Amino acid sequence: MKLETSILSLTGVGPKMAEKLKRLGIENIRDLLFYFPRSWDDFSKPRKIASLRINEDVIIKAKIFQIKQNRTRRRWMSIIEALLVDDSGEIKAIWFNQPFLMNVLKPGEEWLFAGKVNWDYQKKQKTLTVTQYENPSADGPVILSVYPEIEGLTSKFLRRLIKPLLTAKSDTPGVSEKWFGDYLPDWIINLENLIDLNTAIKNIHFPIKTIDIEVAKKRLAFDELFLIGLKMLVIKKELQKSLAPKMEIFKKDLKKFTSSLPFKLTNAQRKTAWEIIQDLNKKIPMNRLLEGDVGSGKTVVAAMAVLSAAKNNFQSVWLAPTEILANQHYINISKLLKSFKIKVGLLTSANKKADLKNDDLIIGTHAILQKDVHISNLGLIIIDEQHRFGVKQRAHLRQSTDHRLPSTDENSCGCRSSVVGKQIIPHLLSMTATPIPRTLALSVYGDLDLSIINEMPVGRQKVLTKVINAHNRDRAYRHIREQIRKGRQGFVICPLIKPKDVIKINLFDADRKSAVKEYEKLSKEIFPDLRIGLMHGKMKSKEKDETMKKFTTGKIDILVSTAVVEVGIDIANATVMMIESAERFGLAQLHQFRGRVGRGEHQSYCFLFAEAWSENTKQRLNAMVTCHNGFELAEKDLEIRGPGELSGLRQSGLPDLKMASLSDTILIKKARSAAEGIIKDGIEKYPKLQEKLAELVGERHLE
Repeated sequence: MKLETSILSLTGVGPKMAEKLKRLGIENIRDLLFYFPRSWDDFSKPRKIASLRINEDVIIKAKIFQIKQNRTRRRWMSIIEALLVDDSGEIKAIWFNQPFLMNVLKPGEEWLFAGKVNWDYQKKQKTLTVTQYENPSADGPVILSVYPEIEGLTSKFLRRLIKPLLTAKSDTPGVSEKWFGDYLPDWIINLENLIDLNTAIKNIHFPIKTIDIEVAKKRLAFDELFLIGLKMLVIKKELQKSLAPKMEIFKKDLKKFTSSLPFKLTNAQRKTAWEIIQDLNKKIPMNRLLEGDVGSGKTVVAAMAVLSAAKNNFQSVWLAPTEILANQHYINISKLLKSFKIKVGLLTSANKKADLKNDDLIIGTHAILQKDVHISNLGLIIIDEQHRFGVKQRAHLRQSTDHRLPSTDENSCGCRSSVVGKQIIPHLLSMTATPIPRTLALSVYGDLDLSIINEMPVGRQKVLTKVINAHNRDRAYRHIREQIRKGRQGFVICPLIKPKDVIKINLFDADRKSAVKEYEKLSKEIFPDLRIGLMHGKMKSKEKDETMKKFTTGKIDILVSTAVVEVGIDIANATVMMIESAERFGLAQLHQFRGRVGRGEHQSYCFLFAEAWSENTKQRLNAMVTCHNGFELAEKDLEIRGPGELSGLRQSGLPDLKMASLSDTILIKKARSAAEGIIKDGIEKYPKLQEKLAELVGERHLE
């Protein structure tokens, strides 16, 4: 049996179960062993029922007083309810879609139950949503792993599949305790005091003591961060062997551009612009990330790079994540560069263009990534909101040019005749308004050099942000009406398009606001006398363009929208941002929404409404009230979240971390330092690491 062996070879896995496992990303033995628990239940320390608090994850030891099965009205869900009692009190336990439990759990029996304490608003009582249950007299481990589950696939079943694979006494032919050859060099293992990989895998699934979990997590988290950092450094090193067009610096034109602006560049804009211009002046491809808060002026800096490329007779591509943003960039950048007679083209799914060779700048969406799109003289690529695009997409753009180095081009590119005819790699400038702490950015974007715009333009006002309770909703509506009466405009953001988008299995999503329903409510009940517009991702491009044109020209007072307006929308007259179900958005998203207002001379406001309250929701929304700087907010986000994913960064170019915590800056630095040590030594000295990196090429986050 090998790591690549199909999951179908395991006892208890037939075609139907294999399909369910595939939904979790488990298709072979390797996938199964690397399907890590999301938490662990320590059944050695049960709590008393009377001590339970709402929103706690708890374990209790209790008797079943009574148990019954109910079905919802439409009979698509089975709900089992049991009254559990101990010597301190009683609590109602709930299971969803597990009817077989009626044959397992019997009145009078005592069991160990793990779950989350919730509050039943109708019956005014605590309830326990049970995730695991164990017989206290059973001979087995006291610490049990809890995995991300789907209907019909439980943690208990996953443990039963995994355990024989990690047991030396297993009767399954070909099974060994040691599945993995350790690819980490001994000097790194000793320096960081790490356990071996096989022990880490065994302990993460079947810990005996809590310390086993901690040391296993440390090793696996280190590996994730180290391999990502190493891969990025390898990419960077390989890129430095490539050739790029060496662009002359036209200082007079750059000065003319800055003096033509209706505002003065900030020192941070000047510094970052000069870093980019200097990169373009090198024969090594630029690979730079421009990071700046919402409204900090990244577009103007990027436009200066486009100007430099055009003056050197090279074309530029500007890739935007949405058609709305692409159209807006087309209008704004055309104005910025008009006096330099730079031709700007637009390429989106709604505006396809066959001939691109005469454009100095092509602005577009994913349509530019189509295989039949070739730009013959591409010298610069700009990617806006770069976390929306993966490494493979960035690489595809770089390969879309046919430009090669002719003999007459030697001096301008600073290259010797021995490389004549070699393909030239365009310079790449990525931009993001999702602030990332510097240490984190250096690791997860280790292939990129970093430029940061850390100051806002003069006169930019803070947006007053408030968390609004349900009973104050009418006051918020009155405030919006006052703003409209003054000639201002506003946004209302909802997480869903239509109510039917709610996933039935998750009852807690039932109250999520939808744009269509909210549009109808505001149009008919709240503001029947005002002009309300609707925007969402399923509308046709033409409809979206028409709606945005009306909003931009002031023909719509309030725009009800989903997250499609998250980035780049610049309406100076908009002063109110109202976000429904705010707890459903990440902090980075909320900050982006807030950045759609406060772009003009008038004081602006952001109102946050939440449907489901928890301690975490309060912390996050209060952070929005107190933090107006995106970098400060990013640090706060890490502090609140702890282990897991930094808000707003899920995308195909960033790791989907299973064990590592992006808040663990110490471990990130250590992993980065170890990766730099490998590059300094020469990765060819570490064949096992080279094999590991080659193996990871097919994985989503390192493609």
